[in-house]
Amino acid sequence: MDAPHSDALVFFGATGDLAYKQIFPALQALIRHGRLDMPVVGIAKDDWSLDQFKARAKDSVEKHGGIDTAAFEKLCSLLNYVAGDYESPETFAKLGKYLKGAKSPLHYLAIPPSLFATVAEGLAKTGCAENARVMLEKPFGRDLASAKVLNATLHRFFSEEAVFRIDHFLGREPVQNLIYFRFANPLVEAGWNSRHIESVQITMAERFGVDSRGKLYEELGAIRDVVQNHMLQVIAHLAMDCPSGKDPCSLRDERARLLKSTRTLAPSDVLRGQYRGYRQTQGVAPDSQVETFAAARFYIDNDRWAGVPFHLRAGKCLPVTVTEVLVRFKRPRRPVLGDAGPPLVNYYRFRLNPEVVLALGANVKKTGERMVGEPIELVAHHEPPDEMKPYERLLGDAANGDPTLFVREDAVESSWRVVDSILGNVTPLYEYEPNTWGPPEAEKALVPEGGWHNPEPTEGV
Repeated sequence: MDAPHSDALVFFGATGDLAYKQIFPALQALIRHGRLDMPVVGIAKDDWSLDQFKARAKDSVEKHGGIDTAAFEKLCSLLNYVAGDYESPETFAKLGKYLKGAKSPLHYLAIPPSLFATVAEGLAKTGCAENARVMLEKPFGRDLASAKVLNATLHRFFSEEAVFRIDHFLGREPVQNLIYFRFANPLVEAGWNSRHIESVQITMAERFGVDSRGKLYEELGAIRDVVQNHMLQVIAHLAMDCPSGKDPCSLRDERARLLKSTRTLAPSDVLRGQYRGYRQTQGVAPDSQVETFAAARFYIDNDRWAGVPFHLRAGKCLPVTVTEVLVRFKRPRRPVLGDAGPPLVNYYRFRLNPEVVLALGANVKKTGERMVGEPIELVAHHEPPDEMKPYERLLGDAANGDPTLFVREDAVESSWRVVDSILGNVTPLYEYEPNTWGPPEAEKALVPEGGWHNPEPTEGV
């Protein structure tokens, strides 16, 4: 039996930064594509009128993609706003009036994780959780213990099938393309194992700092913010086995199985850094030990990937804004006809952001008498930049009850288990200069075979 389509959307944190940058543009896009036609109720503590809320929505879409007149007018006709404290029963009583007649609402919690349980309980006490779905932003908890407690709390009010945990990386077209590229091309999958692959590198670099998010970032750090979720999910897509079927459960089973096989990090597997100037950011402690850079080395304990290191690197105030994967293959066992040139290297390079590139590093013979090779790179695939945005896809899928691109309870807990032992100040913190590739120590420790691959900047980025 197909899951019912949600007949109302409620989003908590409606005046926040995430709503401004992502949610309003996604709602307009859903309407433009004929995927949204139900009441939309925003909830926040700000004492705003409905007109102020609509003005915020207009400013949002103007600055993040532009207004589609017809779609935006339709969005405004669907919008409602509730001002109130999340701990007040009165707030949920007001919400209940707007949901009268709704049989399967979707509640989107674009709020700090510390408030998830409070809001879930408030929804349940007023009947707003009945036959409802709940969609939650990452990070889901702060560590393994808190993730388990949060799961248990949510399951008091919502079944696992009704819980949609967001990792917006899963909604990105290029991340999904990692799966398609592997399993739709037998020539790729045949060599996708420890017999042929030497190492995997994943770099998630951001040219900017924490900006106005100092107070929030102090509660996170790079490991909680992007490694535990985004980057481990990229590893799962790169390394998982082929799903047994096309159904959502099969894909989620393989992602979860891969994460369960990922070895728990030891302090020697991690290097943390903090860019110079971070401690002067508003909301940041003057003696902060929170990392803005992390490098880590992961191993997967299964037959396919035994002994292959997965090197991750993520940080702010790096030279470029880019997310890129480099899969480096093992070198030939014997030189090619006495080739005395540089070592022959084959690789796949996946650029996931800001543009999408799929490239193959190969070797060809130089022109001339001698059998001497030279490296070349073949760009195999380049997606246009107008694919569906992650939040449009994820909001639409949650409203349809499709869990494929959301993170399941066991996968969340496995991800926390992998990083749990190195959270906090377990490892030293090294300072680095903005616009560099992290602390100098990162060029000496945890370095992949052949060295780190530093992605080239995109023009204008």
